[in-house]
Amino acid sequence: MEKLNVTVNGKFMSVDVDPELCLADFLRDRLFLTGTKIGCGKGECGACTVIMDGKAVTSCIIPVMRAEGSVIETIEGVSDGDKLHPIQEEFINKGAIQCGFCTPGMIMSSKALLDRNNDPTADEVKEALGGNICRCTGYVKIEEAVMSAAERMRNGETSK
Repeated sequence: MEKLNVTVNGKFMSVDVDPELCLADFLRDRLFLTGTKIGCGKGECGACTVIMDGKAVTSCIIPVMRAEGSVIETIEGVSDGDKLHPIQEEFINKGAIQCGFCTPGMIMSSKALLDRNNDPTADEVKEALGGNICRCTGYVKIEEAVMSAAERMRNGETSK
């Protein structure tokens, strides 16, 4: 076991972890943050995407100890209590959610983009979502949701 110091969804913690764990397993199995999904287990589908130090990362391929000292945000940390983030609301409003398995990863990739650029081009949205695979949609509604959330955020609806 090794000591991991990390901030997850705004809460600092110092915990003993098996260094063989990947970040996704730590989040799901130790912290019970099961919104982070595991799809391919190879970092190719994006279902496990979280934000680590401001960047969208596929947590299934990150050794847990690489998160030492990091700030991590999972889908559970996006809303502000009962108030959904504009990205979450726009995924609902635009019908961008179907089976829902890819949705947490899509939202986290979208949030990482909008946190650094709340006026992205359509191509920038497509690039930010490029590592996320969805088998249910044609991506159009997802891209529309991100663009709509960006507009709302530019108009004063900020993330928490």
